[in-house]
Order: sequence, then structure tokens, then C-alpha cells
Amino acid sequence: MDRSSRKAWLYLLPAAALLAVFLVYPVIDVLIYSFEEGFNFASQTYWGVGLYNYSYVLHDPYFLQAVENTFVLVIITVPVSTTLALAISAALASIKPLRSLYQTIYFLPYVTNTLAVGLVFMVLFQKTEYTDGLVNLMLEWFGAGPIDFINGPHWAKMFVLCFYTIWVVMPFKILVLTGALASVNPDYYKAARVDGTSRARIFFRITLPMISPMLVYLVITGFIGAFKAYSDAVSLFGTDLNAAGMNTIVGYVYDMLYGDSGGYPSYASAAAIILFVIVLTITCINLLISRRVSGEGGVHIQ
Repeated sequence: MDRSSRKAWLYLLPAAALLAVFLVYPVIDVLIYSFEEGFNFASQTYWGVGLYNYSYVLHDPYFLQAVENTFVLVIITVPVSTTLALAISAALASIKPLRSLYQTIYFLPYVTNTLAVGLVFMVLFQKTEYTDGLVNLMLEWFGAGPIDFINGPHWAKMFVLCFYTIWVVMPFKILVLTGALASVNPDYYKAARVDGTSRARIFFRITLPMISPMLVYLVITGFIGAFKAYSDAVSLFGTDLNAAGMNTIVGYVYDMLYGDSGGYPSYASAAAIILFVIVLTITCINLLISRRVSGEGGVHIQ
């Protein structure tokens, strides 16, 4: 190893030490916990080693409900929020008057407290003995009956959770995509206009290929963020998510540690490892697809 390499490793040592202490060690520790059967946190003892914790978690109806809720949340919110953010960013990039003002307005939900936004959504959607909520009042204009979005059917609660999640995550995506659109070389657009290329063709043949790295980044981080969803559900449906049928995988892990059914770190660790495997698998699939698309991509006007 030459001198420059040793110097580079010396610079990386503090970051590597922090990653080892706060990332690698906890993952290994959780993995060990997940195989210890009947672990007692107080006495730090267990009665066996095996796959019982995984079997219990995978057969627990609360965990299966949490997995279903999480996957529905991921499948709906990630593509919808990314598509809406792309449309809004393209619209913002095409206007000049008050562009900074519009960008600030769209970014405000991202810096607003999550629980505060959840309380606002409860006011909008919750049906009480005094009022049906603002959303139900709007539905009455179209002849639709009042729906209890917070304490009613599962599909209604899932709709509110997806709506809320999209509202919260979309500002960050708009910010990133607005910057990506601004970085596209304007010479490509000038050449396309000289050739008489339509705006739709310019968007799909020039704009999308040029900002595809940012889209891939947003999709991957969107999947990871949606799989880690928990505070969104708590802000809407309270802390007893199992009773509401709206728990997520992260919420299940928390409940196994600290909730009413808490005190089972082995079950929580097994659920956390399952979540880790799911997120890792989907991230790898996204990376493979993005590499294949980027390999076939490029700027094509004709």
C-alpha cells in the first residue's frame, strides 16, 4: 500500500468507525437476537437457538396485516408521488414569474411537523358526532354518503394514509426534480426545437433520459422510506395501530419492544431482519432495472 492509499484510508477511518459502531454492530446484534429463542431481557438469558422467532412472526396475524398495509402503502405512494412531483416540477420549470414563490409553497409541507399535519388530516377526514368532516361535506356535493375515514372501513383508512404519505413526501421530490430539470443542458432543447420536435417528444426523449439518475434515486429512497413508515400511521390513527388494523412493519417491531405486547426483543429482531431482507431485495431489483434502463437510454430525438 503506497503513501497516498494509506492517507486516504486514514481520512476514511473516522467515518468507517462510526459506521461500524452505529450500523454494522447493531445489525449483527439484531441478527443474533433474532435466533435466540425465549430471550429474557432482564436476565439476558434464552432457552434455545433456532428459527422459532421467524416462524412465530411469519404466522402472527398482526405481522401479516402490517406487511399487507406496508406493501399497499409502498405500491401506491411511491409511483403516485414520483409522477405528481415530476409533473409539478416540469410545470415549475416552464414558468418564470413567481417561480421561487411556488417552489417555497410546495416545499412547506416537508418542513412542517409530521404530527401537526396528521392532526390537520384528522380534522379534514374524521367523522364525529358534531360534524362529518370537511371531506365528507365536499362528498355530499356529489351525492356521496358520509364515510368514516379514520375509524371506518379499512380501505377508507388506507386511502387517508396513502394520501397523507404522498402529501408529506412529495415536496422533497419536487425540490430534487426541479434542480435536476434546471441542470439539463439547454442546447439539447434548442437543437430539438430547430428540428421541429414536439414538446411531448422532447420531454420523453430528452428530459426523462437526462434526469433518470435523479428519478432512480427518488424511487429507491421512496421505497425505503415507505417501508419504514410508522409515524404517519400514528399521527392519524393513534398508538394502538393493531386495534385500528393500520399497523406497519416498523410499528410491529416497536410494539414488540415497547408496546402493549412489548418485552419480546427476539420477535422484534426477527421482524426487523425480515424487513431488512425485503428492503434489500427490492433495492437490488431497482438497481438492476435502473442499470439496464440507463444502459439502453440516452438522448434520442428521432
